[in-house]
Amino acid sequence: MAVAEPVVLVPPTRFGRTRSRQHRLIAVPVIDRIALGGLALITLIAVLAPQLAPYDPTEAVGAPFLTPFSPGFPLGTDDVGRDLLSRILFGIQSSWVAAFIVIASGVLVGGIIGLVAGAFGGWVDTVLMRITDIFLALPGPVLAITVVAALGPSLFHTLIAVMVVWWPFYARIMRGEVRKLAARPHIEAARLAGAGRVRILWRHLLPGAVPAIVVTASLDVSALILTLASLSFLGLGSPAPAPELGAMSARGLTYLLEFWWVPIIPAIAVFVLALLSNLAGDAVRDLLGDR
Repeated sequence: MAVAEPVVLVPPTRFGRTRSRQHRLIAVPVIDRIALGGLALITLIAVLAPQLAPYDPTEAVGAPFLTPFSPGFPLGTDDVGRDLLSRILFGIQSSWVAAFIVIASGVLVGGIIGLVAGAFGGWVDTVLMRITDIFLALPGPVLAITVVAALGPSLFHTLIAVMVVWWPFYARIMRGEVRKLAARPHIEAARLAGAGRVRILWRHLLPGAVPAIVVTASLDVSALILTLASLSFLGLGSPAPAPELGAMSARGLTYLLEFWWVPIIPAIAVFVLALLSNLAGDAVRDLLGDR
């Protein structure tokens, strides 16, 4: 009678984990790869905008209303004679940097508040969440208009107003993730093993909640770019001749029928930024879905 061979359980090796991670990356859909590549390209353009721009974005360097593909001006010029390509590059940099500043501040402030509220519970949770609800009730655009009216038109002042109303969303998400993780068996096992509250918070709860925050932040980039462009369109950004995409479209609306490229090209830049960041957010969600 044949004797069955014993089954040997081999622990996963570092090589095996690396291979599975590589297989996971290979399985990423093509659209997600394109989105992530486009996001990386936009980030590179934003970083290298001063080197890529052929002219000073605030100085007139040619005749007004030169059409796109004119010699020396691939995207034409505006009503003053400023190079639209240079202004678009600096506008992308402004929008991209502003979006990441607001998101970073929101993740930091909201993440800490949500982490503490979810981990400690009780009256700490109640007080922090009621404060969060107060800020959630503040309308962002109205607050931005109020801040700019009090301090003067400036991109910095607009960012302050948007930061004030952006962090509560991350606080709510972090708190929900932490409360969900706190009921898991491995958290109870850590408590029984003698782990302190601070150790459980930093070693178990925070790492488990990070994927949800990262996915939310990646999906928020497009919404924030559109929000900042809308506020800039309303005149709440930096005063002219600062190269902001929303303000450039707003100031060029007068010439829409005759010189269409002046307002349309900045609007297309906003559309591309929002689309790529949204698709990249979906790609990040797919990559972190198994976490």
